[in-house]
Amino acid sequence: MAPQEEIYRSDSPEQTLELGRQLAARLHQGDCVALVGPLGAGKTLLVRGLVEGLGLEDRRLVSSPTFVLVQEYPARIKVFHVDLYRLIQPEPELAGLGLEEMLAEGVVLVEWAERAQAALPCPHWRVEIAIIGPTSRQFRLRRVP
Repeated sequence: MAPQEEIYRSDSPEQTLELGRQLAARLHQGDCVALVGPLGAGKTLLVRGLVEGLGLEDRRLVSSPTFVLVQEYPARIKVFHVDLYRLIQPEPELAGLGLEEMLAEGVVLVEWAERAQAALPCPHWRVEIAIIGPTSRQFRLRRVP
């Protein structure tokens, strides 16, 4: 049986932030969220909403960790924000980042997760983002067993 999928639509950056805040209510320590979508799809914007929903008071602290690989945010549940965009061999490099330790301490949000699918823990959340207009996005959410 295929995992159940939920589909959401956002027509503005504020709606994307709100979707992130709402989805954050489902997350608990040890959860991993795999974010998949093209450049400019809104992965980091959704992360801002997720982190705000997890208790970070200033979402402006959230930025894409492209050059440092991992950002850590002191929310109600500690959040680790990982970006695999620039990794040459994402799967072994992700393992070397201490993913298991991060999951033991908090929630892990992974941008460009499709680059290291086999290295991601199971189960995890998968969010696929599609650009459907200049400010419109479609979000497909499912739990990967």
